[in-house]
Amino acid sequence: MEAHSNKARGIVVTMLWLVLAGIVLTLITISPANKKLSVFLIVASFSSLMFILLWFGNAVACDLMDRWIDWIKEPLKRLVVGILVMVAYTGLASYGLVLLYKTAFGLRVGDTTTFQYSTIVVTLIITMFMHGRSFLKSWKSAEIEAEKAKKESVRANYESFKNQVNPHFLFNSLNVLTDLVYEDQDKAAKFIKQLSEVYRHVLDSRNMEVATLEEELRYLNAYLFLQQIRFGDKLKIENELKPSRGNIPPLALQMLVENAIKHNVVSEEQPLVIRLYAENGNLVVANNLQKKVLPTDRPGGVGLENIKSRYRFLTDRPVSVESDNERFIVKLPILLEG
Repeated sequence: MEAHSNKARGIVVTMLWLVLAGIVLTLITISPANKKLSVFLIVASFSSLMFILLWFGNAVACDLMDRWIDWIKEPLKRLVVGILVMVAYTGLASYGLVLLYKTAFGLRVGDTTTFQYSTIVVTLIITMFMHGRSFLKSWKSAEIEAEKAKKESVRANYESFKNQVNPHFLFNSLNVLTDLVYEDQDKAAKFIKQLSEVYRHVLDSRNMEVATLEEELRYLNAYLFLQQIRFGDKLKIENELKPSRGNIPPLALQMLVENAIKHNVVSEEQPLVIRLYAENGNLVVANNLQKKVLPTDRPGGVGLENIKSRYRFLTDRPVSVESDNERFIVKLPILLEG
């Protein structure tokens, strides 16, 4: 309510200033022979209406063009189209107003050359002001969005780091390692090596915005080894990914695998099948859907939102999520190097 009140107040104040400008222009341009009160009032009202039409009409036109053509992405096109639209509008508005006053009062504004030139100058000033204001608004908005995206990315990276060093994963890994030490010492040694590889990558990537596919796949293989040792035949991994050129946000693939394990039943009767493959410039993580009920203190969807947030900062290509009664599929765009 207060915002609408302030906007209305701003419009009224602007109109008062425009009326004042019309009166001043009339005093400057009207010829001494025509300084009768009746003529003065007609010309002053004409000037004021002209200013109001030019100001608010050009403001509306400018706002509409801002929606269609982005100042930041297409500055030259926006400037040229803006000037053409404003010149066309100004010409039509001026002609219509002159015709109205000529019909109503017999006023011949065209006879006053000084007035014509003054109108042109005022039009140029209004046009430059509107374009300048529009550009500054767009630039400021883009700057705010960039800063917002940067903060969102920092928060997402921090959340990602917190998720990966959570005690649950370490606790489960140590439990598995305890059993392995007695059952298979060679496998236990490999388990320790892969566990250290996982945490090394987590620590190395905590300040990185993107990582190469080669690095991420090496880390992912270590993580998958740990999970398959933990779950055995309950978890089936079909990893078809090969090292290739490109980047992705660090830990993104691992988080999707972790999400699949977290949100689905993993048992001998209902083994979880996770398939990883590349398709049309995307890395795809798909799993059979067999949802389990999560405790209320472990809300779902955080990891996926984290990944989406980081992608919004890095690219216009969105993360795709597809789901039906049988499968859950997430597609991560591969980011081009450089």
